[in-house]
Amino acid sequence: MTSREDEPPLPPAPVTRAQLLDLLAGLKIATQTFEHEAVFTVEESEAVERAVPGGHTKNLFLKDAKGALFLVVAEAHSSVDLKALSKRLGAGRFSFGKAELLNEVLGVPPGSVTAFALVNDRARRMRVVVDERLMSYATINCHPLENTATTNIARDDLLRFIRATGHQPEITRVETPE
Repeated sequence: MTSREDEPPLPPAPVTRAQLLDLLAGLKIATQTFEHEAVFTVEESEAVERAVPGGHTKNLFLKDAKGALFLVVAEAHSSVDLKALSKRLGAGRFSFGKAELLNEVLGVPPGSVTAFALVNDRARRMRVVVDERLMSYATINCHPLENTATTNIARDDLLRFIRATGHQPEITRVETPE
């Protein structure tokens, strides 16, 4: 995160869930967190979607053929065509990043990928792509670094958090137009 006098100091990476929630509170970002069983797929998270209002996310940790890293924060039901998206972003061919690289860069295991994990990317290796469809929701739901809970945050506060980590969110359509 950028270091400013009005921001709380960052805990050492990898940041824990409790440290993340404390950091958000220190940034004066209101959130509400809901506990649930671990979820690993969009299908498994449907019960959470029914219980928690707002836009829900699916997060893709991608690496392109040139070695660049991407975090795609998509609306849960957006159909992402990786080939078309890589062309739209001017990237090389996408593949999913390996678990070891995910843990190294974002400090989370598979199944817990989230926009909040950008707090752990101190080297700012990630290019962050946010689905424009997600921007139609007033609040957005993300895992708080663990897939056993969902944290609801205002859309503009999520974007502010991403920027505070030193990343510039690129809002773009992730679905291929029909």
